[in-house]
Parts: sequence; structure tokens; C-alpha cells
Amino acid sequence: MIGQLQIHSRDWMNEYFSKIPDVVEQHRGQFLVRGGNPESMEGENALPDGAFIIEFPDRRCAEGFWNSQKFQELATLYRSGSTLNAILVDKLA
Repeated sequence: MIGQLQIHSRDWMNEYFSKIPDVVEQHRGQFLVRGGNPESMEGENALPDGAFIIEFPDRRCAEGFWNSQKFQELATLYRSGSTLNAILVDKLA
């Protein structure tokens, strides 16, 4: 799962970032990138304020994470002060 985040306010961030690692782990996921320091290498799209990559063993785990009640409760937090673009892709076999 790859995400790009535009932050509009920071009120939600402490609570969200203190809780999200446990929810990811409950679905057998792990952060490969969290936050980062976005730098444009090519293209004209606006840079996100932050980015993440979460690795899951399979789509079932990733979709279980995304659709879980715990994540959806946390999603309410980030949606209160940011905009997220997230995509799910398969890794190379």
C-alpha cells in the first residue's frame, strides 16, 4: 500500500500516529516508509507533505486492514485534517 498525504491541520496527528502502528501490525503489515522527506525527481504533481509504504503479506491482509473498524476509526482522525491518496499494488514475486 502506497500513500501520499497532504496535511491541512495537525490536530489529529499525535493520536493517529501513536495508534496506527498497532493496527497495521494486527493485520500482519509493516511500515517500509513512514513520513519520509519527499523530493521531486520528475513530474509536475505537487509534492505530498508525507508519504508511506506499508507491506502486507497479501491483498487479503491489506484489505482487512483498510476495512477494519479500528482503521476506519483512525481514518476519521486523518480525514479531519488531511487528504490521502492511497493505492494497493502487488509486489514483485
